[in-house]
Amino acid sequence: MPARNPRRLHLNAFLHAPGHHDAAWRHPDSGGHRALDVDYHIELARTAERGLFDAVFLGDSLAVRSRPDATVAAGLEPLTLLTALATATEHIGLIATASTTFYEPYILARTLASLDHISHGRAGWNVAAGGDLAEAANFNLDEPVERAVRYERAAEFLDVTTQLWDSWADDAVVHDRRAGRYADPERIREVEHTGLFFKVRGPLNVQRTPQGWPLLVHSASSAVGQEFAARYAEVVLTAQQNLGDAAAFALEVKSRAAAYGREADVPVIMPGIAPVVGSTEAEARRLARELSELQLVEPGVSQLSDLLDVDVAGLEPDRPIPAGLLPREEELADHRFAGSWSTIQITDLAIRERLTVRQIVARLSGGRGYRTVVGTPEQIADSMQEWSQAGAADGFTVAPPILPGGLASFVDQVVPVLQRRGLFRTEYDLGTLRERFGVERPEDHFPERATAPVRRPTLARV
Repeated sequence: MPARNPRRLHLNAFLHAPGHHDAAWRHPDSGGHRALDVDYHIELARTAERGLFDAVFLGDSLAVRSRPDATVAAGLEPLTLLTALATATEHIGLIATASTTFYEPYILARTLASLDHISHGRAGWNVAAGGDLAEAANFNLDEPVERAVRYERAAEFLDVTTQLWDSWADDAVVHDRRAGRYADPERIREVEHTGLFFKVRGPLNVQRTPQGWPLLVHSASSAVGQEFAARYAEVVLTAQQNLGDAAAFALEVKSRAAAYGREADVPVIMPGIAPVVGSTEAEARRLARELSELQLVEPGVSQLSDLLDVDVAGLEPDRPIPAGLLPREEELADHRFAGSWSTIQITDLAIRERLTVRQIVARLSGGRGYRTVVGTPEQIADSMQEWSQAGAADGFTVAPPILPGGLASFVDQVVPVLQRRGLFRTEYDLGTLRERFGVERPEDHFPERATAPVRRPTLARV
């Protein structure tokens, strides 16, 4: 497999029907009213494919988190939607978020394997280890799932899932009509897994996929998330607000990955960026101002209260949050998530930048936790290049504050600048999503007939 070009950035398009600004749905140019329209999502995916993006990415939550009176709080299930997008696109990768806390390994392994076959090797899985009370209450639970338990379950879930994907050898299907022999039973095996959380016999009832396994992705912020990403993920998504923190994060995750004996370029680090693009700086700032003026402050205060477990509504909006109300450092290891934002980030803004309640709400809403960059195509490309050269990013998860226009503007205006600078591809290479990211395909682990040395990414065995 050719090595990844270190000068070239990877780009994922994070699709969220109205856009990633909380108030985007109120803007007349937003497609939020088409959240359930598959043709709209196909249009977005094709725009990203026209821009030669590596993949489209869909987040997910198993609960209604935001106030449904104040934002687009629900939408289509990611794996179902990506299957539709697979048949409407040719090259772009398809990354779905799915929870290891509330799925079962066999069902998810089968669904993702099916997506990989349908898309001819373009499937990716964002391994989510959620389980706060909002989600837990929808799955027969009265309490949130402890973070340590979530990640322990996630590790075993990955172990089972990858064994199921490996339960058919690449050459198991012989399809010999004359002999009446469809598959070689010696090339299919049961996994016979019995662990702390799962008991699964196998084999999977879907043959091995073009990629062997879908690309493994993880969204990481906390220390336990970083450790999990370093050990298992091939692509890491993160939300960092400044260059110093982003560079430190990338170094930490890659150092931890190296300690597990992983290849030097794995995992690929892709912080989020919410670009507000204008042909001039004034035009970009005008759009940013239009979105800010549509922001409903009270729902943002409610969301901030939920994240901090503090009644922020009772505080003076134009004063900083009192330090005594913020989580202590030792409490941040078990922080909760809402969208892309974490308690760690909010506490950092409150302490480091001394932002007021109103300012934190505005920052919270601008890109759902991703760093907002407002400017011309050249200015946005400058920022991306700076982060890349500083070792803070191997690429970016592009989360336009408003869709569909924000994605089209990025594709038509920013991508050509990156291409002229030699920072982004000018055409798609043939191959799978794994190959596009420079990640090895796991061999089928049936060595008695292997034609090449077995190279399987290391996963912990529980």
